[in-house]
Amino acid sequence: MAVTTFTEENTSSLPPKRIFKASIVDSHNLIPKLMPQAIKSIEVQGDGGAGSIKTINFPDGGNFKCIKYRVDELNEEAYTYKYTLIEGDGLVDNLEKITYDVKFEQSADGGSISKVTSSYYTVGDFKLKEEEIKAGKEKVLAMFKAVEAYLLQNPEAYA
Repeated sequence: MAVTTFTEENTSSLPPKRIFKASIVDSHNLIPKLMPQAIKSIEVQGDGGAGSIKTINFPDGGNFKCIKYRVDELNEEAYTYKYTLIEGDGLVDNLEKITYDVKFEQSADGGSISKVTSSYYTVGDFKLKEEEIKAGKEKVLAMFKAVEAYLLQNPEAYA
């Protein structure tokens, strides 16, 4: 088994507390409303914290039907979130699992910096295709930008 790790960083003018609450803590409610063309629904088994299972259902006719992940850590004071993709269309035969480590930090200008570290655990000698990784990163960035735009248009939301 090999592990390939990538780190992405994004900035926002919004404080970490607001963007963390909207994009992580309440994602199961907010994201399907903001991006119905990309995410049909998000089902939560558990209280949303560590040990919970989240199932993301995609609209009919797309490449994926659903993915399932386990919440490993949710820290609302430190704005950290760790989860593991454990099942579904996002895991091809040659991927054992994918782990994600998300952290929001306060930036000097009062906004925030989000850092997402993704680790892909491959089976055997399997090599990840860069275009597949890039496509996944673009989808995550689109979601981040949709949440950010919503919060900028609705200053009272998640305040």
